[in-house]
Amino acid sequence: MRFMRSARLSCAMNAWRDLKQKMEREISLDYLMSERYFEPSAMDSYFEKQDKPTVFLVLGKEVTVDDERLARALSRLPKLRREVLLLYYFVGYRDEAIGRLYGRCRSTINHRRNVALKQLRKEWERLEHEEQKADTF
Repeated sequence: MRFMRSARLSCAMNAWRDLKQKMEREISLDYLMSERYFEPSAMDSYFEKQDKPTVFLVLGKEVTVDDERLARALSRLPKLRREVLLLYYFVGYRDEAIGRLYGRCRSTINHRRNVALKQLRKEWERLEHEEQKADTF
């Protein structure tokens, strides 16, 4: 019985200490609003882009790419590599399904996708370098 009282007392003391620490560290939102005006929310501007999205046609499916640099890098790839990337990352097909569409095995599509990703990375870096060069002039 005595043990139970001390355990409850210990729990109560821990709860009181935690509440006291919380009160010391937290500041009321009302207090902040009265001291200095700020906007308590933020708007995501992702959908407010002014760039016109690029649409790729892959096996009768339209794939929309919103990022202009990504679309330009993708357009520099050979058609088959671009289609494999778009089908995998944008349409959501797996390597087996893409392989069936092109009459290839899964491992071949996986290899082509990895090669296409490496080439896409190089094209992305080229575009970035070209943009930096254009900004300096």
